[in-house]
Amino acid sequence: MMEEEELEFVEELEAVLQLTPDVQLAIEQVFPSQDPLDRADFNAVEYINTLFPTEQSLSNIDEVVNKIRLKIRRLDDNIRTVVRGQTNVGQDGRQALEEAQKAIQQLFGKIKDIKDKAEKSEQMVKEITRDIKQLDHAKRHLTTSITTLNHLHMLAGGVDSLEAMTRRRQYGEVANLLQGVMNVLEHFHKYMGIPQIRQLSERVKAAQTELGQQILADFEEAFPSQGSKRPGGPSNVLRDACLIANILDPRIKQEIIKKFIKQHLSEYLVLFQENQDVAWLDKIDRRYAWIKRQLVDYEEKFGRMFPREWYMTERIAVEFCHVTRTELAKIMRTRAKEIEVKLLLFAIQRTTNFEGFLAKRFSGCTLTDGALKKLESPPPSTNPFLEDESTPEMEELAMEKGDLDQPKKPKAPDNPFHGIVSKCFEPHLYVYIESQDKNLGELIDRFVADFKAQGPPKPNTDEGGAVLPSCADLFVYYKKCMVQCSQLSTGEPMIALTTIFQKYLREYAWKILSGNLPKTTSSSGGLTISSLLKEKEGSEAAKFTLEELCLICSILSTAEYCLATTQQLEEKLKEKVDVSLTERINLTGEMDTFSTVISNSIQLLVQDLDAACDPALTAMSKMQWQNVEHVGDQSPYVTSVILHIKQNVPIIRDNLASTRKYFTQFCIKFANSFIPKFITHLFKCKPISMVGAEQLLLDTHSLKMVLLDLPSIGSQVVRKAPASYTKIVVKGMTRAEMILKVVMAPHEPSVVFVDNYIKLLTDCSTETFQKILDMKGLKRSEQSSMLELFRQRLPTPPAGPEAPSSLSLLAPTPEQESSRIRKLEKLIKKRL
Repeated sequence: MMEEEELEFVEELEAVLQLTPDVQLAIEQVFPSQDPLDRADFNAVEYINTLFPTEQSLSNIDEVVNKIRLKIRRLDDNIRTVVRGQTNVGQDGRQALEEAQKAIQQLFGKIKDIKDKAEKSEQMVKEITRDIKQLDHAKRHLTTSITTLNHLHMLAGGVDSLEAMTRRRQYGEVANLLQGVMNVLEHFHKYMGIPQIRQLSERVKAAQTELGQQILADFEEAFPSQGSKRPGGPSNVLRDACLIANILDPRIKQEIIKKFIKQHLSEYLVLFQENQDVAWLDKIDRRYAWIKRQLVDYEEKFGRMFPREWYMTERIAVEFCHVTRTELAKIMRTRAKEIEVKLLLFAIQRTTNFEGFLAKRFSGCTLTDGALKKLESPPPSTNPFLEDESTPEMEELAMEKGDLDQPKKPKAPDNPFHGIVSKCFEPHLYVYIESQDKNLGELIDRFVADFKAQGPPKPNTDEGGAVLPSCADLFVYYKKCMVQCSQLSTGEPMIALTTIFQKYLREYAWKILSGNLPKTTSSSGGLTISSLLKEKEGSEAAKFTLEELCLICSILSTAEYCLATTQQLEEKLKEKVDVSLTERINLTGEMDTFSTVISNSIQLLVQDLDAACDPALTAMSKMQWQNVEHVGDQSPYVTSVILHIKQNVPIIRDNLASTRKYFTQFCIKFANSFIPKFITHLFKCKPISMVGAEQLLLDTHSLKMVLLDLPSIGSQVVRKAPASYTKIVVKGMTRAEMILKVVMAPHEPSVVFVDNYIKLLTDCSTETFQKILDMKGLKRSEQSSMLELFRQRLPTPPAGPEAPSSLSLLAPTPEQESSRIRKLEKLIKKRL
């Protein structure tokens, strides 16, 4: 029973002491503790197991019990102290609450008193300031009334004076008075509902209208549209009238300017009528001389009459340009058949000079719809007329050096008057384009005739292949045409000129360059081994003479120069032409043409050297290699190949010294042509004895060393061959050496021989393996077993996308099939 009562007590105690997680967390934050007894999830069994983990630890159980009892007594003392301290807490709390309530009541009373006093103070301030506000409003209204009355008095008096002065034409006084009246009238815009104010405003408008009509009438009287000008200089009345026109409607000022300029240029229209002799292009200088005299005369007589900000001198010049452009366009349409190139260029030159004169004299601020526009900073210039101030001689020199893209000086500001007159010549520039077409055709024909007369260039072994002089002449002429045409127009005529350039660049490439390349002639009949072995330097093995080799190199260098200069020419044309037309400038086709000439030239050089080596390779394949008894020096055919290389390569290298990259291309193409041909002839050497294979291996090594030294052979300056070329030679000649090493290897045991072949050549083609067996001189029965073993020992082709390519190596190619068919046909013919 006692135990049950204790358990019930413990459960009740746990129910009472069960705290929420928030309370427990707050307690842990206020009283942090690491003691397991203070944890909310305390487990007595785990705690006891921690204190006594083993049976041996029970030996100190009395000490542990004493420590726990001591701790219990301390906790009891602390609880007792706290409970006793809380005995009077309730009574003290109630007393403190009552005191706080009393303090709040007192504070509320004080706040109410302060609020009442504030309201009384506000009411008092309002009563004090009420009279002051009334005085302020009265003062402001009185000031406004006095100012308005003063303005009204000024306006009324000003309108009366304005009407009186207008009738008496006192423009000097009117100019100052009118501006003041208009400024005063602006203050009455909000009073326009008052009839008197509206009446004054209408009187001002009527006075302005009357002034405008009166001033126009005065100018019409002073400068009548019909008849001659009134003698004498301008009057002060008209000068003051211009000041008034600045204030009136802008249309009055525009009408004055229009009538004055029209009257001023009336004499010009009479003197240079379409039916007059001086109106034609050959006397175009007289037009510009006339306007220059008129501008000087205007400055002397009327310069002070018009305000400076009217820019009257510039306006007269601009209107003259518009009239001149219209008149010239009309007369050129009528007499189009009489326009010649020299006459057209003369007129354009004089016109562009005059436009340059206007650009130096005036700013061009009146060119946009007659508005007075001050030019602050000119936009980026695209006008080729104001390009760098280099002389034509310097430009020609730059063209000859192919230095069209050298840095230029900063361009001068754009000419705002460019094309203001010369635009009328643009529809007739076809005459100039046709003339350049004709001139360039004659120039190309002269180049062809000169080349035939002078013959090919002389061999040059010091400074490299000479560029044909006609090439520089052509591009110098192109430069002149381009600069000249860009001064005439930067629009469609430049596109037409570009088309002409393209036409004759192609003609130069085919007639001068490709047309003069030496033709290859296939030799009839072959050379015997004995004649080949007796071949010496200077023999007829090389198909091209020294002069022909130099000519090919010269044409190659010229084509390279043309290629680079054509690219620069395209860039220059795009700079000269309007931005909207740059996409139509494209010389890619012409550059491709010159690239074709370069490729053909290199191919000719390769074919020549390749053909010279063919007899030696033929001799190699016809030698009886099974009868060779000992290994000696290099074979005669190797000496012959080296001889041809030493004859041709130094000449080609020296003549291509200025175009080193194309000499490298020549070496690479020759290696790619010679090495496969050498291997093909190597397979024809059958059967081969062991000694013969050793001799061929020695010869192959000699050719390999010569080919590696090919770029610098015969040169005093030894240069390292390009890596790309060396890689090709090493790869190709190493394959030839591997073939010979396989031939030298014994074919017994067969498995070792086949594995050695696969390891050295890594070639899965049965055709190549068949050729190796033929070179060793094996019988057909032996070859059959070897081929079967070879097919069995081939590595398994990889699975996936690489499998088809590997299998294709085993399948016969179309060339192999055709070769088998030809062999079958020969066999049938023999039996028949």
